[in-house]
Amino acid sequence: MKRYIVGLGEALWDVLPEGKKIGGAPANFAYHAHQWGFPAIAVSALGDDTLAIETKAALEKRGLEYCFPTVPYPTGTVQVTLDSDGVPTYDIKLDAAWDNIPITPEIEEIARNCQAVCWGSLAQRNAVSRETIKKFIELTSADCLKIFDINLRQKFYSEEILRESMEKCNVLKLNDEELEIVGKMYEYEETEAEDICKHLMREFSIKILVLTCGTQGSYVFEGEKVSFVETPQVRVADTVGAGDSFTGSFCANILKGESVRESHRRAVKVSAYVCTQNGAMPEIPEEIKS
Repeated sequence: MKRYIVGLGEALWDVLPEGKKIGGAPANFAYHAHQWGFPAIAVSALGDDTLAIETKAALEKRGLEYCFPTVPYPTGTVQVTLDSDGVPTYDIKLDAAWDNIPITPEIEEIARNCQAVCWGSLAQRNAVSRETIKKFIELTSADCLKIFDINLRQKFYSEEILRESMEKCNVLKLNDEELEIVGKMYEYEETEAEDICKHLMREFSIKILVLTCGTQGSYVFEGEKVSFVETPQVRVADTVGAGDSFTGSFCANILKGESVRESHRRAVKVSAYVCTQNGAMPEIPEEIKS
């Protein structure tokens, strides 16, 4: 069986001002890792509805494999509104199919053979998917790259959910707003971003921590090393999926054997390009990946 890069969690449609586009952070992640030449797969659940058919068709068109059991809940949708800078606000519908991802023999087999998996907090808002995600991670091999992209949305997270996932990951990704929330949640005495990041790495034995700060650049912490890359100035269409493209590209380049610094540089370049496009899954030109 292929050693997949896996996006595990929500698969849904972002309903944007210009129309609906396929999305969901884990599916976005898998798609962008796939663009670097890796076998990648999105693992989630869909309803028995028209949107489910459209979801599969959209991913097939992009060449992305998927494992989507059918469950008796509607395929997920998110109403997305954009501010004047293209920054999105999300209204995430409850009781969606991806809240109820079952653990199936096929999903278990994918877990045993994956070389990297990325998951977030959102798909853990419901106990069914949360248990499937926990079981999946437990089944992965010791050398699997386990990426927890916190991805806080609305109030769909808790101290327990974040702690359990941070204990299981070896790569943690979050943005500056999420870092502030996590620091306050765990009552850290540190106030500087770098100090909070290092505290998290020590407490949860995290090997690599990625901190994105929007237009202010991004940092990657690895042990005592710190990589900083400025955010390129681009004409923003919307920022939907930009963070996922960063994570997928960073993961793929680490697995290709690139240094953390080079992987970081390439991830920034890709995510900046995604910001110039509508939707989360544009095709990345070869010159952007250089």
